[in-house]
Amino acid sequence: MNKSLYTKLVLIMLMLIISLMSVVGAFLINEIRAFYLDDFYQQMKTVFEDPEIAADLYSAADDENAASRMATIIKTYYGQLGIDSRTRNYYILNGDTGSVITGSGTDTENLAITPNILTAISGSEGTMSDMNASYMDVALPFEGKSARYIVYIKDNKADVQSLSSALFDIIIEALLVGLLISVLLSLILAKTMVTPIQSLTRAAERVASGDFSQKPSNDAKDEIGVLTRTFNGMAGKLENTLDDLKKSEAMRREFVANVSHELRTPITSIRSYAETLLDPDGISDETRDEFLSVIVTESDRMTKIVQDLLTLSRFDAGSIEFSFETFSLEKSIYDVYNAMQLEAQRRSHHFSVTIKTELPQIYGDRARIEQVLINMISNAFKYTRDGGVVSITAGRKEELVWVCVRDNGIGIPEEDVPKVFDRFYRVDKARSRESGGTGLGLSIASEIVARHNGKIALNSKLGKGTSITMTLPVEGPYEK
Repeated sequence: MNKSLYTKLVLIMLMLIISLMSVVGAFLINEIRAFYLDDFYQQMKTVFEDPEIAADLYSAADDENAASRMATIIKTYYGQLGIDSRTRNYYILNGDTGSVITGSGTDTENLAITPNILTAISGSEGTMSDMNASYMDVALPFEGKSARYIVYIKDNKADVQSLSSALFDIIIEALLVGLLISVLLSLILAKTMVTPIQSLTRAAERVASGDFSQKPSNDAKDEIGVLTRTFNGMAGKLENTLDDLKKSEAMRREFVANVSHELRTPITSIRSYAETLLDPDGISDETRDEFLSVIVTESDRMTKIVQDLLTLSRFDAGSIEFSFETFSLEKSIYDVYNAMQLEAQRRSHHFSVTIKTELPQIYGDRARIEQVLINMISNAFKYTRDGGVVSITAGRKEELVWVCVRDNGIGIPEEDVPKVFDRFYRVDKARSRESGGTGLGLSIASEIVARHNGKIALNSKLGKGTSITMTLPVEGPYEK
Protein backbone atom coordinates (compact mmCIF):
# COMPACT_ATOMS: atom_id res chain seq x y z
CA MET A 1 0.00 0.00 0.00
CA ASN A 2 1.81 3.04 -1.29
CA LYS A 3 0.43 5.76 0.97
CA SER A 4 2.21 8.63 2.64
CA LEU A 5 2.77 8.72 6.37
CA TYR A 6 0.39 11.67 6.49
CA THR A 7 -2.45 9.58 5.00
CA LYS A 8 -1.62 6.57 7.16
CA LEU A 9 -1.86 8.61 10.35
CA VAL A 10 -5.24 10.02 9.32
CA LEU A 11 -6.55 6.54 8.46
CA ILE A 12 -5.30 5.14 11.74
CA MET A 13 -7.09 7.86 13.67
CA LEU A 14 -10.32 7.22 11.74
CA MET A 15 -10.12 3.48 12.30
CA LEU A 16 -9.44 4.09 15.98
CA ILE A 17 -12.52 6.31 16.36
CA ILE A 18 -14.76 3.90 14.42
CA SER A 19 -13.55 0.92 16.43
CA LEU A 20 -13.96 2.77 19.71
CA MET A 21 -17.46 4.01 18.92
CA SER A 22 -18.51 0.56 17.67
CA VAL A 23 -17.33 -1.11 20.86
CA VAL A 24 -18.92 1.57 23.06
CA GLY A 25 -22.19 1.37 21.08
CA ALA A 26 -22.40 -2.40 21.29
CA PHE A 27 -21.60 -2.29 24.98
CA LEU A 28 -24.27 0.35 25.72
CA ILE A 29 -26.99 -1.43 23.72
CA ASN A 30 -26.25 -4.74 25.43
CA GLU A 31 -26.23 -3.06 28.82
CA ILE A 32 -29.61 -1.44 28.14
CA ARG A 33 -31.10 -4.77 27.08
CA ALA A 34 -29.67 -6.49 30.12
CA PHE A 35 -30.95 -3.70 32.36
CA TYR A 36 -34.51 -3.93 31.00
CA LEU A 37 -34.45 -7.71 31.23
CA ASP A 38 -33.24 -7.69 34.83
CA ASP A 39 -35.68 -4.94 35.72
CA PHE A 40 -38.60 -6.87 34.21
CA TYR A 41 -37.92 -10.10 36.12
CA GLN A 42 -37.12 -8.22 39.32
CA GLN A 43 -40.43 -6.37 38.99
CA MET A 44 -42.34 -9.62 38.41
CA LYS A 45 -40.61 -11.28 41.35
CA THR A 46 -41.39 -8.39 43.67
CA VAL A 47 -45.11 -8.46 42.79
CA PHE A 48 -45.80 -12.20 42.68
CA GLU A 49 -43.74 -13.05 45.73
CA ASP A 50 -46.00 -10.81 47.79
CA PRO A 51 -47.92 -13.28 50.02
CA GLU A 52 -51.14 -11.26 49.81
CA ILE A 53 -51.22 -11.30 46.00
CA ALA A 54 -50.36 -15.00 45.88
CA ALA A 55 -53.13 -15.78 48.37
CA ASP A 56 -55.67 -13.75 46.40
CA LEU A 57 -54.77 -15.53 43.15
CA TYR A 58 -54.90 -19.01 44.73
CA SER A 59 -58.26 -18.11 46.28
CA ALA A 60 -59.57 -16.84 42.94
CA ALA A 61 -58.48 -20.09 41.24
CA ASP A 62 -61.04 -21.98 43.38
CA ASP A 63 -63.93 -19.76 42.24
CA GLU A 64 -66.34 -20.72 39.50
CA ASN A 65 -65.39 -17.56 37.58
CA ALA A 66 -61.74 -18.09 38.38
CA ALA A 67 -60.32 -16.50 35.19
CA SER A 68 -62.44 -13.36 35.61
CA ARG A 69 -61.58 -12.95 39.30
CA MET A 70 -57.88 -13.55 38.61
CA ALA A 71 -57.99 -10.93 35.82
CA THR A 72 -59.61 -8.48 38.25
CA ILE A 73 -56.83 -9.08 40.78
CA ILE A 74 -54.11 -8.56 38.08
CA LYS A 75 -55.76 -5.30 37.01
CA THR A 76 -55.43 -4.09 40.58
CA TYR A 77 -51.66 -4.36 40.22
CA TYR A 78 -51.33 -2.84 36.72
CA GLY A 79 -49.03 -0.11 37.95
CA GLN A 80 -46.72 -2.42 39.88
CA LEU A 81 -46.58 -4.88 36.98
CA GLY A 82 -46.06 -2.13 34.37
CA ILE A 83 -48.94 -3.39 32.21
CA ASP A 84 -49.90 -0.77 29.62
CA SER A 85 -51.74 -2.93 27.01
CA ARG A 86 -49.25 -1.64 24.39
CA THR A 87 -45.90 -3.18 25.16
CA ARG A 88 -46.72 -5.29 28.22
CA ASN A 89 -49.90 -7.39 28.66
CA TYR A 90 -51.27 -10.03 30.99
CA TYR A 91 -53.09 -13.25 30.12
CA ILE A 92 -54.98 -15.87 32.05
CA LEU A 93 -54.25 -19.20 30.39
CA ASN A 94 -55.65 -22.67 30.68
CA GLY A 95 -53.20 -24.51 32.92
CA ASP A 96 -53.42 -27.71 30.89
CA THR A 97 -53.31 -26.47 27.27
CA GLY A 98 -51.88 -22.95 27.52
CA SER A 99 -54.77 -21.49 25.57
CA VAL A 100 -55.86 -17.92 26.34
CA ILE A 101 -58.95 -17.50 28.49
CA THR A 102 -58.77 -13.75 28.91
CA GLY A 103 -56.21 -10.99 28.85
CA SER A 104 -55.29 -7.41 28.00
CA GLY A 105 -53.57 -8.17 24.74
CA THR A 106 -55.08 -8.20 21.27
CA ASP A 107 -53.32 -11.39 20.14
CA THR A 108 -55.32 -13.74 22.35
CA GLU A 109 -56.08 -15.97 19.39
CA ASN A 110 -52.50 -16.48 18.26
CA LEU A 111 -50.51 -16.32 21.48
CA ALA A 112 -47.44 -18.48 20.99
CA ILE A 113 -46.59 -21.22 23.47
CA THR A 114 -43.22 -20.14 24.88
CA PRO A 115 -40.72 -22.18 26.93
CA ASN A 116 -41.93 -20.44 30.11
CA ILE A 117 -45.59 -21.38 29.34
CA LEU A 118 -44.51 -24.99 28.82
CA THR A 119 -42.72 -24.85 32.16
CA ALA A 120 -45.87 -23.50 33.84
CA ILE A 121 -48.04 -26.25 32.18
CA SER A 122 -45.73 -28.79 33.78
CA GLY A 123 -46.44 -27.19 37.16
CA SER A 124 -43.32 -25.05 37.70
CA GLU A 125 -42.81 -21.31 37.54
CA GLY A 126 -41.64 -20.19 34.10
CA THR A 127 -39.19 -17.34 34.78
CA MET A 128 -36.41 -18.17 32.33
CA SER A 129 -34.86 -15.11 30.62
CA ASP A 130 -33.39 -14.91 27.11
CA MET A 131 -31.63 -11.72 26.07
CA ASN A 132 -31.74 -12.67 22.40
CA ALA A 133 -35.50 -13.28 22.37
CA SER A 134 -37.86 -10.63 20.98
CA TYR A 135 -39.93 -10.65 24.17
CA MET A 136 -39.78 -11.02 27.95
CA ASP A 137 -42.32 -13.24 29.77
CA VAL A 138 -43.23 -14.86 33.03
CA ALA A 139 -45.67 -17.79 33.43
CA LEU A 140 -46.92 -18.68 36.96
CA PRO A 141 -49.18 -21.75 37.56
CA PHE A 142 -52.15 -21.62 39.97
CA GLU A 143 -54.17 -24.78 40.69
CA GLY A 144 -57.78 -24.50 41.82
CA LYS A 145 -60.23 -27.17 43.01
CA SER A 146 -61.59 -27.89 39.60
CA ALA A 147 -59.05 -26.46 37.12
CA ARG A 148 -55.51 -25.22 36.64
CA TYR A 149 -54.66 -21.71 35.47
CA ILE A 150 -51.58 -19.79 34.39
CA VAL A 151 -50.98 -16.11 34.98
CA TYR A 152 -48.85 -15.02 32.04
CA ILE A 153 -47.14 -11.61 31.68
CA LYS A 154 -45.52 -10.81 28.32
CA ASP A 155 -43.48 -7.75 27.25
CA ASN A 156 -42.73 -7.34 23.52
CA LYS A 157 -39.61 -5.23 24.24
CA ALA A 158 -40.96 -2.33 22.21
CA ASP A 159 -39.54 0.14 24.74
CA VAL A 160 -36.20 -1.61 24.68
CA GLN A 161 -36.17 -1.66 20.90
CA SER A 162 -37.21 1.99 20.77
CA LEU A 163 -34.53 3.03 23.25
CA SER A 164 -31.90 0.89 21.50
CA SER A 165 -32.85 2.46 18.18
CA ALA A 166 -32.67 5.95 19.66
CA LEU A 167 -29.34 5.09 21.27
CA PHE A 168 -28.08 3.69 17.97
CA ASP A 169 -29.05 6.95 16.24
CA ILE A 170 -27.22 8.90 18.95
CA ILE A 171 -24.15 6.68 18.52
CA ILE A 172 -24.21 7.19 14.75
CA GLU A 173 -24.50 10.94 15.21
CA ALA A 174 -21.72 10.89 17.79
CA LEU A 175 -19.66 8.74 15.43
CA LEU A 176 -20.07 11.24 12.62
CA VAL A 177 -19.16 14.14 14.90
CA GLY A 178 -16.29 12.08 16.32
CA LEU A 179 -15.07 11.28 12.81
CA LEU A 180 -15.14 14.96 11.90
CA ILE A 181 -13.26 15.91 15.05
CA SER A 182 -10.83 13.02 14.63
CA VAL A 183 -10.14 14.04 11.04
CA LEU A 184 -9.32 17.55 12.18
CA LEU A 185 -7.23 16.35 15.11
CA SER A 186 -5.50 13.71 13.02
CA LEU A 187 -4.66 16.30 10.38
CA ILE A 188 -3.16 18.53 13.06
CA LEU A 189 -1.35 15.59 14.67
CA ALA A 190 -0.14 14.27 11.33
CA LYS A 191 1.10 17.72 10.33
CA THR A 192 2.87 18.10 13.68
CA MET A 193 4.60 14.76 13.26
CA VAL A 194 5.09 14.62 9.51
CA THR A 195 6.40 18.17 8.94
CA PRO A 196 9.68 17.66 10.88
CA ILE A 197 10.04 14.21 9.33
CA GLN A 198 9.62 15.72 5.86
CA SER A 199 12.20 18.34 6.81
CA LEU A 200 14.57 15.57 7.89
CA THR A 201 13.88 13.71 4.64
CA ARG A 202 14.71 16.76 2.53
CA ALA A 203 17.83 17.36 4.62
CA ALA A 204 18.87 13.71 4.15
CA GLU A 205 18.39 14.06 0.39
CA ARG A 206 20.55 17.19 0.39
CA VAL A 207 23.22 15.44 2.44
CA ALA A 208 23.08 12.46 0.07
CA SER A 209 23.75 14.85 -2.82
CA GLY A 210 26.67 16.42 -0.92
CA ASP A 211 24.92 19.64 0.16
CA PHE A 212 25.55 20.38 3.86
CA SER A 213 24.61 24.07 3.69
CA GLN A 214 21.13 23.73 5.28
CA LYS A 215 20.33 21.74 8.39
CA PRO A 216 16.86 21.15 9.88
CA SER A 217 16.05 22.98 13.10
CA ASN A 218 13.96 21.48 15.90
CA ASP A 219 14.34 22.51 19.54
CA ALA A 220 11.60 20.19 20.81
CA LYS A 221 12.43 17.82 23.66
CA ASP A 222 10.52 14.91 22.12
CA GLU A 223 11.87 12.00 20.10
CA ILE A 224 11.68 13.88 16.80
CA GLY A 225 13.65 16.76 18.30
CA VAL A 226 16.29 14.33 19.53
CA LEU A 227 16.32 12.64 16.11
CA THR A 228 16.77 16.02 14.39
CA ARG A 229 19.68 16.99 16.63
CA THR A 230 21.23 13.56 16.20
CA PHE A 231 20.87 13.86 12.43
CA ASN A 232 22.53 17.30 12.48
CA GLY A 233 25.38 15.89 14.54
CA MET A 234 25.75 12.97 12.16
CA ALA A 235 25.64 15.32 9.15
CA GLY A 236 28.29 17.53 10.76
CA LYS A 237 30.57 14.57 11.37
CA LEU A 238 29.95 13.31 7.84
CA GLU A 239 30.78 16.74 6.43
CA ASN A 240 34.00 16.86 8.46
CA THR A 241 34.84 13.34 7.35
CA LEU A 242 34.30 14.23 3.70
CA ASP A 243 36.39 17.37 4.13
CA ASP A 244 39.12 15.27 5.74
CA LEU A 245 38.91 12.76 2.89
CA LYS A 246 39.18 15.56 0.34
CA LYS A 247 42.15 17.03 2.20
CA SER A 248 43.68 13.57 2.52
CA GLU A 249 43.19 12.96 -1.18
CA ALA A 250 44.74 16.32 -2.02
CA MET A 251 47.63 15.60 0.35
CA ARG A 252 48.03 12.13 -1.14
CA ARG A 253 48.24 13.53 -4.65
CA GLU A 254 50.64 16.22 -3.53
CA PHE A 255 52.65 13.63 -1.62
CA VAL A 256 52.89 11.33 -4.65
CA ALA A 257 53.85 14.27 -6.83
CA ASN A 258 56.53 15.35 -4.34
CA VAL A 259 57.92 11.83 -3.97
CA SER A 260 58.00 11.43 -7.74
CA HIS A 261 59.74 14.78 -8.11
CA GLU A 262 62.24 14.10 -5.33
CA LEU A 263 63.15 10.69 -6.70
CA ARG A 264 63.16 11.76 -10.33
CA THR A 265 65.91 14.34 -9.76
CA PRO A 266 68.58 11.94 -8.39
CA ILE A 267 67.50 9.19 -10.78
CA THR A 268 67.91 11.56 -13.73
CA SER A 269 71.35 12.60 -12.48
CA ILE A 270 72.43 9.01 -11.92
CA ARG A 271 71.18 7.96 -15.35
CA SER A 272 72.85 10.88 -17.12
CA TYR A 273 76.22 10.32 -15.48
CA ALA A 274 75.98 6.54 -15.86
CA GLU A 275 75.21 6.86 -19.60
CA THR A 276 78.18 9.16 -19.99
CA LEU A 277 80.43 6.64 -18.22
CA LEU A 278 79.26 3.89 -20.60
CA ASP A 279 81.20 5.67 -23.33
CA PRO A 280 84.63 6.17 -21.68
CA ASP A 281 86.25 7.67 -24.78
CA GLY A 282 87.46 11.20 -24.12
CA ILE A 283 86.74 11.04 -20.35
CA SER A 284 89.67 11.61 -18.07
CA ASP A 285 90.21 9.68 -14.87
CA GLU A 286 89.52 12.81 -12.86
CA THR A 287 86.21 13.41 -14.64
CA ARG A 288 85.20 9.77 -14.24
CA ASP A 289 85.91 9.87 -10.49
CA GLU A 290 83.87 13.07 -10.24
CA PHE A 291 80.96 11.43 -12.07
CA LEU A 292 81.10 8.37 -9.83
CA SER A 293 81.14 10.63 -6.78
CA VAL A 294 77.97 12.35 -8.03
CA ILE A 295 76.30 8.97 -8.61
CA VAL A 296 77.16 7.84 -5.04
CA THR A 297 75.90 11.16 -3.59
CA GLU A 298 72.60 10.98 -5.47
CA SER A 299 72.21 7.32 -4.45
CA ASP A 300 72.71 8.30 -0.81
CA ARG A 301 70.13 11.03 -1.28
CA MET A 302 67.61 8.52 -2.67
CA THR A 303 68.34 6.19 0.23
CA LYS A 304 67.71 9.04 2.70
CA ILE A 305 64.39 9.91 1.02
CA VAL A 306 63.25 6.28 1.10
CA GLN A 307 64.28 5.88 4.75
CA ASP A 308 62.41 9.05 5.73
CA LEU A 309 59.33 7.91 3.79
CA LEU A 310 59.42 4.53 5.52
CA THR A 311 59.71 6.26 8.90
CA LEU A 312 56.70 8.47 8.19
CA SER A 313 54.65 5.55 6.88
CA ARG A 314 55.39 3.63 10.08
CA PHE A 315 54.26 6.66 12.08
CA ASP A 316 51.03 6.77 10.05
CA ALA A 317 50.44 3.05 10.58
CA GLY A 318 51.26 3.31 14.28
CA SER A 319 53.80 0.51 13.95
CA ILE A 320 56.95 2.43 14.83
CA GLU A 321 58.50 1.32 18.11
CA PHE A 322 59.90 3.59 20.79
CA SER A 323 62.39 2.62 23.46
CA PHE A 324 61.44 4.73 26.49
CA GLU A 325 63.86 5.13 29.37
CA THR A 326 64.97 7.69 31.93
CA PHE A 327 67.97 9.66 30.68
CA SER A 328 69.83 12.95 31.08
CA LEU A 329 68.55 15.52 28.59
CA GLU A 330 71.54 17.76 29.36
CA LYS A 331 73.99 15.00 28.42
CA SER A 332 72.07 14.36 25.17
CA ILE A 333 72.25 18.07 24.30
CA TYR A 334 76.02 18.14 24.80
CA ASP A 335 76.46 14.85 22.90
CA VAL A 336 74.61 16.31 19.91
CA TYR A 337 76.47 19.61 20.29
CA ASN A 338 79.83 17.82 20.16
CA ALA A 339 78.72 15.69 17.20
CA MET A 340 77.73 18.81 15.22
CA GLN A 341 80.85 20.85 16.06
CA LEU A 342 82.77 19.62 13.03
CA GLU A 343 79.96 20.67 10.66
CA ALA A 344 79.76 24.06 12.42
CA GLN A 345 83.49 24.57 11.97
CA ARG A 346 83.29 23.57 8.33
CA ARG A 347 80.71 26.31 7.79
CA SER A 348 82.56 28.75 10.08
CA HIS A 349 79.46 29.12 12.29
CA HIS A 350 79.66 30.49 15.81
CA PHE A 351 78.03 27.52 17.57
CA SER A 352 77.20 27.59 21.31
CA VAL A 353 75.11 25.87 23.99
CA THR A 354 73.65 27.43 27.16
CA ILE A 355 71.76 25.62 29.93
CA LYS A 356 69.53 28.23 31.60
CA THR A 357 68.42 26.08 34.56
CA GLU A 358 69.35 22.69 35.91
CA LEU A 359 67.84 20.02 33.69
CA PRO A 360 66.30 16.92 35.34
CA GLN A 361 66.34 13.35 34.14
CA ILE A 362 63.42 12.87 31.71
CA TYR A 363 61.50 9.82 30.50
CA GLY A 364 61.55 9.27 26.75
CA ASP A 365 63.27 7.67 23.78
CA ARG A 366 66.79 9.07 23.95
CA ALA A 367 67.77 8.21 20.38
CA ARG A 368 64.59 9.77 18.94
CA ILE A 369 64.96 12.96 21.00
CA GLU A 370 68.58 13.29 19.85
CA GLN A 371 67.37 12.73 16.27
CA VAL A 372 65.01 15.72 16.69
CA LEU A 373 67.85 17.86 18.12
CA ILE A 374 70.12 16.95 15.20
CA ASN A 375 67.36 17.86 12.73
CA MET A 376 66.78 21.23 14.44
CA ILE A 377 70.49 22.06 14.38
CA SER A 378 70.99 20.76 10.81
CA ASN A 379 68.20 23.03 9.54
CA ALA A 380 69.78 25.98 11.34
CA PHE A 381 73.14 25.23 9.67
CA LYS A 382 71.57 24.75 6.22
CA TYR A 383 69.64 28.02 6.20
CA THR A 384 72.36 30.16 7.80
CA ARG A 385 75.07 31.64 5.64
CA ASP A 386 78.63 30.59 6.43
CA GLY A 387 79.98 32.46 9.41
CA GLY A 388 76.57 32.82 11.02
CA VAL A 389 75.46 32.31 14.60
CA VAL A 390 73.66 29.18 15.81
CA SER A 391 72.88 28.74 19.52
CA ILE A 392 71.31 26.06 21.69
CA THR A 393 69.54 27.07 24.90
CA ALA A 394 67.67 24.80 27.30
CA GLY A 395 65.87 25.00 30.61
CA ARG A 396 63.05 23.77 32.80
CA LYS A 397 59.63 25.31 33.51
CA GLU A 398 57.64 23.46 36.18
CA GLU A 399 57.03 19.92 34.84
CA LEU A 400 58.31 20.71 31.36
CA VAL A 401 61.76 20.96 29.80
CA TRP A 402 62.51 22.95 26.66
CA VAL A 403 65.29 23.17 24.11
CA CYS A 404 65.56 26.06 21.63
CA VAL A 405 67.82 26.26 18.56
CA ARG A 406 68.20 29.83 17.26
CA ASP A 407 70.03 31.12 14.18
CA ASN A 408 70.52 34.40 12.31
CA GLY A 409 69.95 32.80 8.91
CA ILE A 410 67.77 33.70 5.95
CA GLY A 411 64.50 33.25 7.87
CA ILE A 412 61.09 32.18 6.60
CA PRO A 413 58.30 34.35 5.15
CA GLU A 414 55.45 34.81 7.64
CA GLU A 415 52.89 33.10 5.41
CA ASP A 416 55.12 30.00 5.13
CA VAL A 417 55.70 29.49 8.88
CA PRO A 418 52.52 27.36 9.45
CA LYS A 419 53.61 25.00 6.63
CA VAL A 420 57.13 24.12 7.82
CA PHE A 421 56.00 20.84 9.43
CA ASP A 422 54.20 19.68 6.28
CA ARG A 423 55.82 16.84 4.40
CA PHE A 424 58.19 17.86 1.59
CA TYR A 425 57.73 21.53 2.41
CA ARG A 426 60.81 23.68 1.86
CA VAL A 427 60.97 27.45 1.67
CA ASP A 428 63.99 27.54 -0.61
CA LYS A 429 63.73 24.31 -2.60
CA ALA A 430 66.85 24.91 -4.68
CA ARG A 431 69.02 25.57 -1.62
CA SER A 432 67.49 22.59 0.19
CA ARG A 433 68.32 20.19 -2.61
CA GLU A 434 71.84 21.56 -2.82
CA SER A 435 72.28 20.84 0.90
CA GLY A 436 70.71 17.40 0.67
CA GLY A 437 67.35 18.25 2.29
CA THR A 438 64.26 16.15 1.62
CA GLY A 439 61.63 18.32 3.28
CA LEU A 440 60.71 15.45 5.61
CA GLY A 441 62.95 16.16 8.61
CA LEU A 442 60.63 18.50 10.49
CA SER A 443 57.64 16.25 9.76
CA ILE A 444 59.46 13.33 11.37
CA ALA A 445 60.58 15.55 14.28
CA SER A 446 56.98 16.67 14.84
CA GLU A 447 55.77 13.06 14.94
CA ILE A 448 58.47 12.05 17.45
CA VAL A 449 57.71 14.99 19.77
CA ALA A 450 53.97 14.31 19.55
CA ARG A 451 54.57 10.68 20.64
CA HIS A 452 56.25 12.11 23.75
CA ASN A 453 53.19 14.32 24.39
CA GLY A 454 55.36 17.31 23.73
CA LYS A 455 55.22 20.28 21.38
CA ILE A 456 57.51 21.73 18.74
CA ALA A 457 57.07 25.29 17.50
CA LEU A 458 58.88 27.55 15.05
CA ASN A 459 59.19 31.35 14.93
CA SER A 460 60.93 33.18 12.15
CA LYS A 461 61.41 36.57 10.53
CA LEU A 462 62.50 36.85 6.94
CA GLY A 463 66.12 37.96 6.72
CA LYS A 464 66.64 37.92 10.51
CA GLY A 465 66.67 34.29 11.49
CA THR A 466 64.66 31.44 12.95
CA SER A 467 64.12 29.82 16.33
CA ILE A 468 62.62 26.37 16.84
CA THR A 469 61.65 25.17 20.30
CA MET A 470 60.92 21.65 21.53
CA THR A 471 58.98 21.25 24.80
CA LEU A 472 58.74 17.87 26.56
CA PRO A 473 57.07 16.67 29.78
CA VAL A 474 59.58 15.52 32.38
CA GLU A 475 57.51 12.44 33.16
CA GLY A 476 57.26 11.49 29.51
CA PRO A 477 54.12 10.45 27.61
CA TYR A 478 50.90 9.86 29.54
CA GLU A 479 50.58 6.32 28.19
CA LYS A 480 53.79 4.49 28.98
